[in-house]
Amino acid sequence: MDARTLKPEEYFVESEPYYEPVGDEIEIFEVAYRNQLPILLKGPTGCGKTRFMEHMAWRLKRPLITVSCHDDLTASDLVGRFLVKGGETVWVDGPLAAAVRAGAICYLDEVVEARKDTTVVIHPLADDRRVLPMEKVGELLEAGSDFCLAISFNPGYQSVLKDLKPSTRQRFIALEFNYPDAELEQRIICAESGVDADVAGRLVRFAQMTRNLKGSGLDEGASTRLLVHTAKLIHSGIEPVNACRAAIAQTLTDDADMLTAVNELSASLF
Repeated sequence: MDARTLKPEEYFVESEPYYEPVGDEIEIFEVAYRNQLPILLKGPTGCGKTRFMEHMAWRLKRPLITVSCHDDLTASDLVGRFLVKGGETVWVDGPLAAAVRAGAICYLDEVVEARKDTTVVIHPLADDRRVLPMEKVGELLEAGSDFCLAISFNPGYQSVLKDLKPSTRQRFIALEFNYPDAELEQRIICAESGVDADVAGRLVRFAQMTRNLKGSGLDEGASTRLLVHTAKLIHSGIEPVNACRAAIAQTLTDDADMLTAVNELSASLF
């Protein structure tokens, strides 16, 4: 009844992840952590939220347990369940329970994608109680001072049906993320891929063009993550226009007319 599948000691971030601060997000996170306050990261996909969490876990020297939320994720997936092993019924902690026991950082990525019962589970951990009820085993886990709960979502992408309720949002300290300014984004691309500043600058201008098309044919513009992917292809010998087509245009849309438009934008720069 005390079996564990997760070993939080394996989730330490050993080396410093590359991260360029945009504002005072590092300071706010550290102060929130010291005050045992949960953190909400909101911003578009690929803007650095997950990298920021890895960086903070490294700075705070805590294991980071990340859960990529999806439509089928249930409260039991987070808390734990009974499983039959070797003819014996044993309790297996889920990632949230394992994080509470270990004093780890538990990061629920795109939390609104999970089923609604998961939100109810995190409420007691995200207020002054800082407890995780485990009804199936009659246990109430109390979070220690090292435990941190962080969640993320993309407010610009979600429908009304997939938004955070005020009762959830108002439990968290919120940090808003967006794409970095042009100079910083160019520096990030150079550092992450090895391309020169000229190529990185052109990619940034291309990304800004696609971002201007959001809501006018594209759901999202090119993210910083996609720019890094593209730059890595270019640095490895792929022609820039072909790299932009494979790593950006084809990932942003399947619409033939929009594909043509986006490819023409990259051709105008490369």
